[in-house]
Amino acid sequence: MRVLVAISRIFVGVLFIISGFIKLNDPLGFSYKLQEYFSADVLNIEFLIPYALGISILVVVFEVVLGVFLLIGYMPKFTVWSLLLMIVFFTFLTFYSAYFDKVKDCGCFGDALKLTPWESFTKDLVLLIFILILFVGVKYIHPVFGKLQTSIFALLSFILSLWFGFHVLEHLPAIDFRAYKIGANISEGMSIPDDAPKPIQEYSWTFNINGEEKVIKTNGSYPSVDGDFISVETKVIQEGYQPPIYDFSIESAEEDLTAQFLNEEKLIVVVSYSLEKIEKNGALKLKSLQDEARKKGYKIIGLTASGETAKQRMKQTYNIDFEFYLCDEKALKTVVRSNPGVLELDKGTVMQKVHWNDIEDLKL
Repeated sequence: MRVLVAISRIFVGVLFIISGFIKLNDPLGFSYKLQEYFSADVLNIEFLIPYALGISILVVVFEVVLGVFLLIGYMPKFTVWSLLLMIVFFTFLTFYSAYFDKVKDCGCFGDALKLTPWESFTKDLVLLIFILILFVGVKYIHPVFGKLQTSIFALLSFILSLWFGFHVLEHLPAIDFRAYKIGANISEGMSIPDDAPKPIQEYSWTFNINGEEKVIKTNGSYPSVDGDFISVETKVIQEGYQPPIYDFSIESAEEDLTAQFLNEEKLIVVVSYSLEKIEKNGALKLKSLQDEARKKGYKIIGLTASGETAKQRMKQTYNIDFEFYLCDEKALKTVVRSNPGVLELDKGTVMQKVHWNDIEDLKL
């Protein structure tokens, strides 16, 4: 039992630290995932949506700290009980998501590793087994260091986790796992290889044949049947290839300008998923950014999901005159974790990307 507890202790502790750190690296992204869970379509607890960011920070800091506590043997009973309660909750959440097909990606490992709902549920079941072993054998969990050193390590893990979470919120994730990271080409991220797997679908056609309803299944083609068509249902048997970037666009009211702007050599893109929610201190920096960019020969545009009224108010309030184009809100939240955020593109390749706090650090 002692050996089994030791193995479980290392496995659970390391996995909680890795999983927590990846989410702590991007707490804003995890808060978007929590908002998805809180929505009416999933758990229907929308009153928590305004508090999603605060909850996300508390959860991921607690996740990292519990992993550290377990490895160093700090307050073993509290740690194991907390781990058990947390994994029971996560297991319920991933099962609910998988069984009812509510959320396609649980966000357990942020953007670093995508898991299907059933993969997430399986992962949580495995963790639950290991944590139950720890629960039964908690008496074998002893501190690795002396009492003072263990307490210092525990306190440091909490302070450093909080500091890191705050730091990435005020700047950008330290490690960018998304398809818009520096060096990535957006056009290439949107392309689909010729040999990419195609989706496989099953069609269930219902006909009235001689007064009796019959269902005929095909892979898509309309069946040759002597009867009256009633309805058809489609079921996805196997998902096809989905490119890393699938919802990005640059559109005016009249046309799609994505290809045109992704072919520009010197382009500054100001991203604000919502002009109504834009950070005032960040917006105040856009006038000087606009003037400096044009002075250095850059074209500057904005991307937003907001409407025309908000665009005009933005221009008048902050004395800017570059054009804002439309893009999907979810895509813009993925492009940069800042409102506003700024990108430098060269023929679709991300050369620089900064939080509004760091606009002065752009090298134009």
